[in-house]
Amino acid sequence: MDADAAYAPPATYRPGYELVAERILQLIAELELSPGDRMPTENELAERMGTSRTVVREAVKILSALGRVRAQKGRGLYVADDDGMLGSSRWGGIFLPTDLDHVYMLFEFRRVQETAAARHAATRATPAELRAIEAAADLCREGHLTGQAALFDRGDDDFHLAVAAASHNQFLVAAVREARRLQRQSNIIGMNGAVGSHTAEAVQEHAAIYQAIRGGDPEAAAAAAAVHVDRTLEDYRREIQRRVFG
Repeated sequence: MDADAAYAPPATYRPGYELVAERILQLIAELELSPGDRMPTENELAERMGTSRTVVREAVKILSALGRVRAQKGRGLYVADDDGMLGSSRWGGIFLPTDLDHVYMLFEFRRVQETAAARHAATRATPAELRAIEAAADLCREGHLTGQAALFDRGDDDFHLAVAAASHNQFLVAAVREARRLQRQSNIIGMNGAVGSHTAEAVQEHAAIYQAIRGGDPEAAAAAAAVHVDRTLEDYRREIQRRVFG
Protein backbone atom coordinates (compact mmCIF):
# COMPACT_ATOMS: atom_id res chain seq x y z
CA MET A 1 0.00 0.00 0.00
CA ASP A 2 1.26 3.51 -0.82
CA ALA A 3 2.53 5.31 2.31
CA ASP A 4 0.49 8.44 1.60
CA ALA A 5 -2.64 6.37 1.11
CA ALA A 6 -2.00 4.54 4.37
CA TYR A 7 -2.06 7.77 6.35
CA ALA A 8 -4.70 9.61 4.33
CA PRO A 9 -7.55 10.98 6.48
CA PRO A 10 -10.87 9.19 6.12
CA ALA A 11 -13.25 10.80 3.66
CA THR A 12 -16.28 12.49 5.18
CA TYR A 13 -19.53 11.01 3.90
CA ARG A 14 -21.70 13.31 1.83
CA PRO A 15 -25.06 12.36 0.28
CA GLY A 16 -25.00 11.80 -3.46
CA TYR A 17 -27.42 14.62 -4.19
CA GLU A 18 -25.08 17.14 -2.49
CA LEU A 19 -22.17 16.01 -4.64
CA VAL A 20 -24.33 16.22 -7.76
CA ALA A 21 -25.55 19.71 -6.77
CA GLU A 22 -21.93 20.79 -6.54
CA ARG A 23 -21.14 19.23 -9.92
CA ILE A 24 -24.13 20.94 -11.55
CA LEU A 25 -22.79 24.31 -10.38
CA GLN A 26 -19.39 23.42 -11.81
CA LEU A 27 -21.02 22.41 -15.10
CA ILE A 28 -22.86 25.75 -15.32
CA ALA A 29 -19.50 27.51 -14.93
CA GLU A 30 -17.75 25.23 -17.45
CA LEU A 31 -20.50 25.75 -20.06
CA GLU A 32 -20.38 29.51 -19.35
CA LEU A 33 -24.15 29.60 -18.93
CA SER A 34 -25.66 32.95 -17.97
CA PRO A 35 -28.80 33.72 -15.93
CA GLY A 36 -31.82 32.75 -18.00
CA ASP A 37 -29.92 30.23 -20.15
CA ARG A 38 -31.43 26.80 -20.58
CA MET A 39 -29.57 23.93 -18.90
CA PRO A 40 -29.26 20.27 -19.88
CA THR A 41 -32.33 18.21 -18.97
CA GLU A 42 -32.48 16.01 -15.87
CA ASN A 43 -31.89 12.97 -18.06
CA GLU A 44 -28.89 14.60 -19.73
CA LEU A 45 -27.46 15.65 -16.35
CA ALA A 46 -27.92 12.12 -15.00
CA GLU A 47 -26.11 10.69 -18.03
CA ARG A 48 -23.26 13.22 -17.82
CA MET A 49 -22.75 12.54 -14.12
CA GLY A 50 -23.26 8.82 -14.14
CA THR A 51 -26.08 8.88 -11.65
CA SER A 52 -29.84 8.40 -11.51
CA ARG A 53 -32.47 10.94 -12.47
CA THR A 54 -33.82 10.71 -8.91
CA VAL A 55 -30.51 11.92 -7.46
CA VAL A 56 -30.35 14.72 -10.04
CA ARG A 57 -33.91 15.76 -9.15
CA GLU A 58 -32.98 16.02 -5.46
CA ALA A 59 -29.91 18.08 -6.36
CA VAL A 60 -32.03 20.39 -8.49
CA LYS A 61 -34.42 20.88 -5.56
CA ILE A 62 -31.52 22.10 -3.41
CA LEU A 63 -30.26 24.44 -6.11
CA SER A 64 -33.78 25.75 -6.75
CA ALA A 65 -34.26 26.49 -3.05
CA LEU A 66 -30.94 28.34 -3.04
CA GLY A 67 -31.91 30.41 -6.07
CA ARG A 68 -29.28 28.97 -8.41
CA VAL A 69 -31.51 26.95 -10.75
CA ARG A 70 -35.08 27.53 -11.94
CA ALA A 71 -37.27 24.60 -13.01
CA GLN A 72 -40.12 25.44 -15.38
CA LYS A 73 -42.77 22.78 -15.68
CA GLY A 74 -42.88 21.43 -19.21
CA ARG A 75 -40.00 23.65 -20.33
CA GLY A 76 -36.94 22.38 -18.48
CA LEU A 77 -34.19 23.75 -16.28
CA TYR A 78 -32.72 27.24 -16.44
CA VAL A 79 -29.95 29.12 -14.71
CA ALA A 80 -31.83 31.30 -12.26
CA ASP A 81 -31.95 35.00 -12.93
CA ASP A 82 -32.23 37.67 -10.28
CA ASP A 83 -32.85 41.27 -11.16
CA GLY A 84 -31.66 42.53 -7.79
CA MET A 85 -30.20 46.01 -7.55
CA LEU A 86 -26.59 44.85 -7.67
CA GLY A 87 -27.10 42.13 -10.26
CA SER A 88 -26.82 39.37 -7.68
CA SER A 89 -27.36 36.73 -10.37
CA ARG A 90 -23.98 37.75 -11.77
CA TRP A 91 -22.35 37.12 -8.39
CA GLY A 92 -24.14 33.78 -8.03
CA GLY A 93 -23.02 32.82 -11.51
CA ILE A 94 -19.33 33.00 -10.55
CA PHE A 95 -19.55 31.76 -6.95
CA LEU A 96 -18.87 28.07 -6.31
CA PRO A 97 -20.06 27.27 -2.77
CA THR A 98 -17.56 24.45 -2.25
CA ASP A 99 -14.52 26.27 -3.65
CA LEU A 100 -12.53 27.35 -0.57
CA ASP A 101 -10.86 30.19 -2.46
CA HIS A 102 -14.31 31.55 -3.31
CA VAL A 103 -15.48 31.16 0.29
CA TYR A 104 -12.43 33.00 1.64
CA MET A 105 -12.86 35.79 -0.91
CA LEU A 106 -16.48 36.07 0.16
CA PHE A 107 -15.43 36.51 3.79
CA GLU A 108 -12.94 39.15 2.67
CA PHE A 109 -15.76 40.94 0.86
CA ARG A 110 -18.04 40.64 3.89
CA ARG A 111 -15.38 42.25 6.07
CA VAL A 112 -15.30 45.30 3.81
CA GLN A 113 -19.10 45.58 3.70
CA GLU A 114 -19.86 45.02 7.32
CA THR A 115 -17.18 47.26 8.77
CA ALA A 116 -18.44 50.05 6.50
CA ALA A 117 -22.06 49.38 7.45
CA ALA A 118 -21.29 49.39 11.18
CA ARG A 119 -19.19 52.55 10.89
CA HIS A 120 -22.01 54.45 9.13
CA ALA A 121 -24.68 53.01 11.42
CA ALA A 122 -22.87 54.48 14.45
CA THR A 123 -23.50 57.99 13.15
CA ARG A 124 -26.79 57.49 11.29
CA ALA A 125 -28.93 54.98 13.21
CA THR A 126 -32.33 56.22 14.33
CA PRO A 127 -33.86 55.12 17.67
CA ALA A 128 -36.12 52.70 15.79
CA GLU A 129 -33.15 51.22 13.95
CA LEU A 130 -31.24 50.80 17.21
CA ARG A 131 -34.21 48.90 18.63
CA ALA A 132 -34.27 46.65 15.54
CA ILE A 133 -30.56 45.85 15.94
CA GLU A 134 -31.02 45.11 19.64
CA ALA A 135 -34.09 42.93 19.00
CA ALA A 136 -32.19 40.90 16.40
CA ALA A 137 -29.26 40.44 18.80
CA ASP A 138 -31.68 39.27 21.49
CA LEU A 139 -33.29 36.80 19.08
CA CYS A 140 -29.86 35.41 18.21
CA ARG A 141 -29.04 35.06 21.91
CA GLU A 142 -32.33 33.25 22.55
CA GLY A 143 -31.60 30.82 19.72
CA HIS A 144 -28.19 30.08 21.21
CA LEU A 145 -29.42 29.63 24.79
CA THR A 146 -32.31 27.36 23.77
CA GLY A 147 -30.33 25.38 21.21
CA GLN A 148 -32.65 26.42 18.37
CA ALA A 149 -30.34 26.72 15.37
CA ALA A 150 -33.05 28.09 13.07
CA LEU A 151 -33.88 30.83 15.57
CA PHE A 152 -30.19 31.72 15.92
CA ASP A 153 -29.79 31.87 12.15
CA ARG A 154 -32.85 34.10 11.78
CA GLY A 155 -31.58 36.45 14.46
CA ASP A 156 -28.13 36.46 12.86
CA ASP A 157 -29.55 37.43 9.46
CA ASP A 158 -31.82 40.04 11.02
CA PHE A 159 -28.91 41.53 12.97
CA HIS A 160 -26.60 42.02 10.01
CA LEU A 161 -29.36 43.37 7.80
CA ALA A 162 -30.53 45.72 10.57
CA VAL A 163 -27.00 47.12 10.92
CA ALA A 164 -26.82 47.56 7.13
CA ALA A 165 -30.21 49.28 7.10
CA ALA A 166 -29.01 51.67 9.82
CA SER A 167 -26.13 52.70 7.54
CA HIS A 168 -28.75 54.41 5.35
CA ASN A 169 -26.91 53.15 2.27
CA GLN A 170 -29.13 51.02 0.06
CA PHE A 171 -26.14 49.58 -1.82
CA LEU A 172 -24.61 48.32 1.41
CA VAL A 173 -27.95 46.75 2.33
CA ALA A 174 -28.11 44.91 -1.00
CA ALA A 175 -24.46 43.85 -0.80
CA VAL A 176 -24.76 42.50 2.75
CA ARG A 177 -27.94 40.61 1.86
CA GLU A 178 -26.37 39.01 -1.22
CA ALA A 179 -23.10 38.05 0.48
CA ARG A 180 -25.00 36.36 3.28
CA ARG A 181 -27.16 34.50 0.74
CA LEU A 182 -24.05 33.17 -0.98
CA GLN A 183 -22.48 32.15 2.32
CA ARG A 184 -25.67 30.28 3.22
CA GLN A 185 -25.31 28.33 -0.04
CA SER A 186 -21.78 27.37 0.95
CA ASN A 187 -22.97 26.22 4.37
CA ILE A 188 -25.80 24.13 2.94
CA ILE A 189 -24.05 22.54 -0.05
CA GLY A 190 -20.51 22.26 1.25
CA MET A 191 -20.96 21.95 5.00
CA ASN A 192 -24.29 20.16 5.37
CA GLY A 193 -25.93 23.23 6.87
CA ALA A 194 -23.94 23.42 10.10
CA VAL A 195 -20.71 25.32 10.63
CA GLY A 196 -18.68 25.24 13.80
CA SER A 197 -19.42 26.23 17.37
CA HIS A 198 -19.06 29.98 17.20
CA THR A 199 -22.58 30.80 18.42
CA ALA A 200 -21.68 31.80 21.99
CA GLU A 201 -18.90 34.10 20.79
CA ALA A 202 -21.13 35.47 18.03
CA VAL A 203 -23.71 36.53 20.61
CA GLN A 204 -21.03 38.48 22.48
CA GLU A 205 -19.67 39.97 19.28
CA HIS A 206 -23.13 41.13 18.24
CA ALA A 207 -23.49 42.83 21.61
CA ALA A 208 -20.16 44.64 21.12
CA ILE A 209 -21.20 45.87 17.68
CA TYR A 210 -24.56 47.05 19.01
CA GLN A 211 -23.03 48.86 21.98
CA ALA A 212 -20.54 50.69 19.75
CA ILE A 213 -23.29 51.73 17.32
CA ARG A 214 -25.54 52.82 20.18
CA GLY A 215 -22.64 54.78 21.68
CA GLY A 216 -22.11 56.63 18.41
CA ASP A 217 -18.51 55.42 18.06
CA PRO A 218 -17.92 54.63 14.36
CA GLU A 219 -14.36 53.30 14.71
CA ALA A 220 -15.28 51.01 17.62
CA ALA A 221 -18.29 49.76 15.63
CA ALA A 222 -16.14 49.03 12.57
CA ALA A 223 -13.50 47.29 14.69
CA ALA A 224 -16.13 45.14 16.43
CA ALA A 225 -17.63 44.16 13.06
CA ALA A 226 -14.17 43.22 11.74
CA VAL A 227 -13.51 41.04 14.80
CA HIS A 228 -16.86 39.29 14.27
CA VAL A 229 -16.24 38.48 10.60
CA ASP A 230 -12.64 37.38 11.27
CA ARG A 231 -13.68 35.05 14.08
CA THR A 232 -16.50 33.61 11.98
CA LEU A 233 -13.95 32.85 9.26
CA GLU A 234 -11.63 31.18 11.78
CA ASP A 235 -14.53 29.03 12.96
CA TYR A 236 -15.24 28.07 9.36
CA ARG A 237 -11.61 27.06 8.89
CA ARG A 238 -11.67 24.96 12.06
CA GLU A 239 -14.79 23.18 10.85
CA ILE A 240 -13.14 22.38 7.53
CA GLN A 241 -10.12 20.96 9.38
CA ARG A 242 -12.41 18.87 11.57
CA ARG A 243 -14.27 17.45 8.57
CA VAL A 244 -11.08 16.67 6.66
CA PHE A 245 -8.90 15.31 9.44
CA GLY A 246 -11.50 14.19 11.98
